[in-house]
Amino acid sequence: MALALQGGGMHGAFTWGVLDRLLEDGRLGIEGVSATSAGAMNAAVLAYGLLQGGSDGARQALHDFWLAIAQSAERYSPLRWVPWIKGNHTLGLDHSPLYAMADIVLRLLSPYQFNPNNMNPLRDVLARQVDFEALRQRCPIHLYLCATNIETGRIRIFSGEDLCIDAVLASACVPTLFQAVAIDGQHYWDGGYVGNPAIFPLIYHCNTHDVVIVHINPIVRRGVPTTAADILNRVSEVSFNSSLIREMRAIAFVTSLIQQGKIDRSEMKEMMIHSIRSDETMAALGVSSKYNADWAFLCSLRDKGRTEAGAWLEEHYEHIGQRSTIDIRGEFL
Repeated sequence: MALALQGGGMHGAFTWGVLDRLLEDGRLGIEGVSATSAGAMNAAVLAYGLLQGGSDGARQALHDFWLAIAQSAERYSPLRWVPWIKGNHTLGLDHSPLYAMADIVLRLLSPYQFNPNNMNPLRDVLARQVDFEALRQRCPIHLYLCATNIETGRIRIFSGEDLCIDAVLASACVPTLFQAVAIDGQHYWDGGYVGNPAIFPLIYHCNTHDVVIVHINPIVRRGVPTTAADILNRVSEVSFNSSLIREMRAIAFVTSLIQQGKIDRSEMKEMMIHSIRSDETMAALGVSSKYNADWAFLCSLRDKGRTEAGAWLEEHYEHIGQRSTIDIRGEFL
């Protein structure tokens, strides 16, 4: 199978849990991964863990990575001084005056102003956790990381010899938080704007017909947002899901033509799409929780991801290689 991993800040710990449960189960081999933002971090760590020690090595690598994220936040985040954030799984940072102040600053100043030295703790974490030179030489899976070219608005897929720390940071470059990442004279922002994540590399370059999408951004969120923060959050969710929805529509169209016999199966590839997600869980989390790197909070998301992946395996494992386990038209059209 192939995996498609969405981004979403610290909510990426949900994906960690999904990956941990799939690796623990061990019945499904991973041929390729396409990923964006936090998904790109999970994907790079997963690939390096597989290279170092197979499934068990990948599980350990993911654990170590997310623990390092939490420890880095303890050292660098100003929110580490807020006592009621520690261990809180529901409030996120919405009740933190420091978060409110930071939110105001981010609306007034760009990262070129409040962070002129372009410091990014994620770079240090990735450098300690992943040997990108080893990945470039013998990556055990097809790995595709998505970023947005700022000037052209086009998607850039980093893979093979292009894999590096900067590629991951480009994929995760939220433009209000980080300066654009420069690679080979081009500048990049978060890949979620144009591919969250991109499915087409898995269709073109992997033999498998099965793609499992691990969702972080809720597709469905009931009710109309009325606060400024909730409105901006839903705008972001809709934007970051739009590219995926477009690809799903294209896949549904081609699948329909193949099943109707209008296209020869030898000419086009019929894809089987699967989905692991918990819209209810993610919709209940405020936008501020995407910045909450408290270890207890991350572990709670991991555990939810493990639960959802376990339920998916129990219900759909026998359908892998046989059919899609979601109604693509009903979900995305």
